[in-house]
Amino acid sequence: MSIKRPLVALSVAAVVALAGCTSETDGENAESSPSAEDAPQPGTGTDLPEADLDDVPDVVAEVNGENLEREEFVSSYQSQLQQVVMSQQSTGEEIDQDALKQQVVEQLVNNRLLTQAAAQADIEVTEEDIQATLEDVAAQNGMQSADEVIAALGEQGVSEDEVRSDAASQFQVSAYIEAQADIAEPTEDELRDQYDTIVEQMEAQGGEDAAGSEIPPFEDVRDELAQQAVSEQQSAAVDEVVSTLRDEGDVTIHL
Repeated sequence: MSIKRPLVALSVAAVVALAGCTSETDGENAESSPSAEDAPQPGTGTDLPEADLDDVPDVVAEVNGENLEREEFVSSYQSQLQQVVMSQQSTGEEIDQDALKQQVVEQLVNNRLLTQAAAQADIEVTEEDIQATLEDVAAQNGMQSADEVIAALGEQGVSEDEVRSDAASQFQVSAYIEAQADIAEPTEDELRDQYDTIVEQMEAQGGEDAAGSEIPPFEDVRDELAQQAVSEQQSAAVDEVVSTLRDEGDVTIHL
């Protein structure tokens, strides 16, 4: 039984998520629309702390001669800040915004390096590839179709042409990483070993999973284990590719 590999660009956090993309060329709309800094923040069940953006320069970083602009950083940072607030609601832990800003700028630099490398590789992208990418985005966000993704982003002011362009870039990144990496489908023996390890861990906890359910048979979780194994390889491949691009590239961070 073969495994359909998920697109790398959609399965690892190192690559820009389509839903978080903002157009770098939508200058006309930017003049008439509120900036990311002024936009109201989505509700999270608790008040978001005010984003500390005083030290963010107009050019946050330079990546191989391309500027990473403040607006792109602010959009990503506020989205990450919201996620951190949601994840830390139960702990009451104070958010270190300086550390978060460094994490976001590093992620954006890595994203830019990957998209640059993928573009230079001249990877052909068909309409079918774009459609498949959007359908994967839909599935990962609980939507039913690519049209729902386009409509949702349209409500955020992103045109369909921009959405499809971003999807094409994501497909190029995915194809580039897979071309650079040696990702193998796990064997049945490897999956069995992985399953046995999980069973041993669960039995040590009383023979139930975290939800209190009994351990499912191997056949019921085989595909999920296979996807997890491939995803782990993909994540490692992204780390390796990005590390090489950082070593070979010219990156200056101003934050």
